[in-house]
Amino acid sequence: MLRRDRQIRTQIQQLGDACVVAVSFWIAYVLRANTEITAWLHLEQIAPTSFNSTDAIWLYVALIPIAPLILESQGFYNRPVLAPRRMILWPLFKGCLLTTVGLVLAIYAFRLSLSVPRGVTIFFGVISFVLLLVKEELLRAVIKSKFGQSQYKRRFVLVGARDELEKMQHDLEGRRDDTVAIIAQFDLAQPLPELIHLLHEHSIYGVILNAKRTYFDQIENIIKACELEGVEVWLVADFFNTQISKTTFDELLGRPLLIFSTVPETSWQSLVKQVLDFFGALLALICLSWLFGIIALLIKLTSPGPVFFRQQRSGINGTPFKLYKFRTMVTNAEQFKHELEAMNEMRGPVFKVTNDPRVTRIGKILRRYSLDELPQLWNVLRGDMSLVGPRPLPVDEVKRFNDLAHRRRLSVKPGLTCLWQIQGRNQISDFKDWVRLDLEYIDNWSLWLDLKILLKTIPAVFVGTGAK
Repeated sequence: MLRRDRQIRTQIQQLGDACVVAVSFWIAYVLRANTEITAWLHLEQIAPTSFNSTDAIWLYVALIPIAPLILESQGFYNRPVLAPRRMILWPLFKGCLLTTVGLVLAIYAFRLSLSVPRGVTIFFGVISFVLLLVKEELLRAVIKSKFGQSQYKRRFVLVGARDELEKMQHDLEGRRDDTVAIIAQFDLAQPLPELIHLLHEHSIYGVILNAKRTYFDQIENIIKACELEGVEVWLVADFFNTQISKTTFDELLGRPLLIFSTVPETSWQSLVKQVLDFFGALLALICLSWLFGIIALLIKLTSPGPVFFRQQRSGINGTPFKLYKFRTMVTNAEQFKHELEAMNEMRGPVFKVTNDPRVTRIGKILRRYSLDELPQLWNVLRGDMSLVGPRPLPVDEVKRFNDLAHRRRLSVKPGLTCLWQIQGRNQISDFKDWVRLDLEYIDNWSLWLDLKILLKTIPAVFVGTGAK
């Protein structure tokens, strides 16, 4: 299935699942308020009108969009429609369980237990799982029906060089794509009228065209022939041997473009990330303003010099920006850096020393618990950085990269925390391992990964593991 079709299908499923979740929450209230059920389960009676309370409605409205997002985070939508049931049951169970646990935590956090009894959440978890499973079974039955197959299945001719056809068909069959049915194969060496005959004989929906650069003339003729027939052409653009780039299609001034990119593409998740960065940094700056004042006072009382340390760091695509930190070293620290080069514990262009003699007494404490990084919330608010992303390096260290592949870590905004912070930190002594974790983050980025990194950063900071 094409990505555009998969996205539309996912959005429709999420909308349907949101409706199911809404119905499940309402049914849970109805059952909890039923006198016979409460008497049978020995539960305290609640008023039938309690569902209309302000707290319940607020929770109800918040639950509807959140539940499908939780299901998506568990991979519930990342599967063929006619996938084996085990690929449905386990992600669905985890999604419903996490939604129910989140509902319970929200009730206790906001003290909503009077408006939303515990029995409601238990009923909701069970009912939502059952109803969503029933919906999936009904959908499966409809798609497997003769009507569903006629609407859902698309008939294709696979076109390409002889040595590519079998491999392409094997790959398509291995992906278990429910929407694509390969009716026939057509070798590019065959005459074009034979392809046109196949289109007519089998009522073909589209042509999947896989060819190398040497066949561009034939490709053009086939596309023109399909244009006349009103038949779609899917051109497999793997005639360029890229290794990690992801290709997307767009247009510029009306001209078609193939875009090769190694960074996450613009999506609703990336937009949400920007919103979370701005409001998360703003909220943190407001809530931690008292701590800023205390740290600034301690720095002033224990060491002469400015409170803040400013340095040019490399941002997205290497763009320099001014990074802010609480000063943890003596004011003339940069002048003594060359004298400490022999003590550098990192292999590569970066400089790390565990017991740096330039660090002040209060600076050691700030570094241990990463409190010196707090002013970078201002960089996040300004848009120079993100809450999660590869740590920004000084401009001079970036210029010393001896492997151009290391610059790919500059393809996204730098962040306050990253995989390196929570998985390696002081255990990493080679810059290559640091880069490997950064590229792992870039290649697997999702909003859910950002949230997990943020959650794991909190205990790492409190324990003070590995700060240098």
